[in-house]
Amino acid sequence: MGHPFRTAVEARDHDAIEALLADDVVFTSPVAFAPYPGKPVTAAILRAVLRVFEDFRYVREIGGADGRDHALVFEATVDGLRLSGCDFLHFDEEGRIDEFTVMVRPLSAAKALAARMAEQYPRIQQEAREAIEGKATA
Repeated sequence: MGHPFRTAVEARDHDAIEALLADDVVFTSPVAFAPYPGKPVTAAILRAVLRVFEDFRYVREIGGADGRDHALVFEATVDGLRLSGCDFLHFDEEGRIDEFTVMVRPLSAAKALAARMAEQYPRIQQEAREAIEGKATA
């Protein structure tokens, strides 16, 4: 059995994925220079990634000795281009992801991913805004 984040992603369980994110998580994208701070935008990005990636699968897990660092190696297809990458996760004291960094290769597939994610950006912004506004009214 894999890491709970891996299990949630493989099940495409968006609620379980979001529950594993710390409120102050910082997401660092392989295709954007600036990191994205906060749970609403990170959750929205991860939902978009699952829409964009085809044939997504984790192929390896690497765990840090203290359990606070974890790497999940994956493979996927974007626009017919095979890519490989890694999710680097850091966990806070409560066991939630507070740092989430993704790296992908090769460059041709990273460029295709960047283009597809750019198409998703308006929806990502809208979902993040709705999540933030929902919290404000709750």
